[in-house]
Amino acid sequence: MKKLSLLLTLLILAVSGNAQQNARYYGIWEGTLNVGVDLRLVFHITDDGHGGLHASADSPDQSAFGLKCDTIYRNGETLNIEMHKLGAKFSGQLLNDTTLSGTFNQRMEVPLTLKKTKKVTARNRPQTPVAPFPYDIYDVSYDNADKSVHFGATLTVPKPEPGINYIKAPEYPVALLITGSGAQDRDETLVGHKPFWVIADYLSRRGIAVLRVDDRGMGKTKGDFMNATSADFANDVEAGIEYLKTRKDIDKNKIGLIGHSEGGMIAPIVASRRTDVNFIILLAGPGIRISELMALQNNAVLESVGISPEVTKQFKPLYKDIVMTIATTKDTSAAYASVLKKVKKWVSKKDSAVLSPLGFTGQNEISGYAHSMVKSISAPWYRYFIQFDPTPYVKKLSCSVLALNGSRDIQVTAPQNPDGLKAALKKSKAKNVSVEVIPGLNHLFQHCKDCTVNEYGSLEETFAPEALQRMAGWLQQVLK
Repeated sequence: MKKLSLLLTLLILAVSGNAQQNARYYGIWEGTLNVGVDLRLVFHITDDGHGGLHASADSPDQSAFGLKCDTIYRNGETLNIEMHKLGAKFSGQLLNDTTLSGTFNQRMEVPLTLKKTKKVTARNRPQTPVAPFPYDIYDVSYDNADKSVHFGATLTVPKPEPGINYIKAPEYPVALLITGSGAQDRDETLVGHKPFWVIADYLSRRGIAVLRVDDRGMGKTKGDFMNATSADFANDVEAGIEYLKTRKDIDKNKIGLIGHSEGGMIAPIVASRRTDVNFIILLAGPGIRISELMALQNNAVLESVGISPEVTKQFKPLYKDIVMTIATTKDTSAAYASVLKKVKKWVSKKDSAVLSPLGFTGQNEISGYAHSMVKSISAPWYRYFIQFDPTPYVKKLSCSVLALNGSRDIQVTAPQNPDGLKAALKKSKAKNVSVEVIPGLNHLFQHCKDCTVNEYGSLEETFAPEALQRMAGWLQQVLK
């Protein structure tokens, strides 16, 4: 009986000690992932009710909250958190009561240091609209033709002018917003900025209805995003047009599209095959073959972080070659072998002044680069995207077209893309055509300083006022 009592006491002490160790991890832990842009990641760690650990996660800059953490456990001083649905894992060592230092792994491994905090850091976004609003806001939903995708969206509709007795309820022109690449919510939220919300607010205050839609798998929209391509997203846009045509408050002769980045590629696809698209606005829309655009983008991004133009000039042909090799090789093992061979051959002909800035300092780095490129580009979306040429679609346009680019955009670069659009539009039947480069703006149409991708989140401005003014002024002109 004494032995049993002693054993029970030791067991209680062990459980109590484990609970005390776990308590050191309870709280809010915040860190920043540098994945091209800085994205905050927050873990909320609590008692599971039995002295153990429970966690949920937020990605506030992507408007993702309450993400499920399936597994959380300690191995000595190392904490491991797994999110199975996202294919993600954090593993970090407790350095002191307020610091966890480790790595976050989701397709690639990124260093991540988490700091314990009482409150999640807030980003200042002064342009984000605040109530009250002088227009109606509707939370709407609809399906595509075969019911395979159910869409969640927000429609903002101007209110009738007070004091006017309408014989017939007014119908408003409408713009359907199309997001850029990657799964985006209806506001195109990125690093706390909500550019589509800002655009919708600005236009709806000026008499234009706006429909902004969650992408597949985001917000209230269902459907498969991972295996979809830009062609599928074009079909999604058409479902939105069909929905708008069912509404009594929408002028069916004045339905248009506003696309940002990849959305500026999708808008011409849709408009080129329909007669009911009245206008399109392309915000940093591609105007040249995507393979060439991506090579230019890669160069510009590398130069923005300090790599010399001479190095990027030498690297560009190799980059284009390996991207197209991966996109056109169905078997990923064969693609990896081919890319590795091409990179090794190129490396053998270059000196350290070229190789060191690019990180090609050894065999592990070379094979790692080849592996990461194959893993990224083998996705269905990327295969379709990289082989796409917007020119044939732009040439078929007959609607009104406004194309805007920022002069400091390093993702859809000027003057190459605007010049490509100008050349194609000259061969089209498009009306009210204007292609413009706005000085000092980056890919998100922010006034930038360093004009790097990583700077997007540190800038308070969401969307430059002059870009908003140009869009609204042009629309008011063509919609008369």
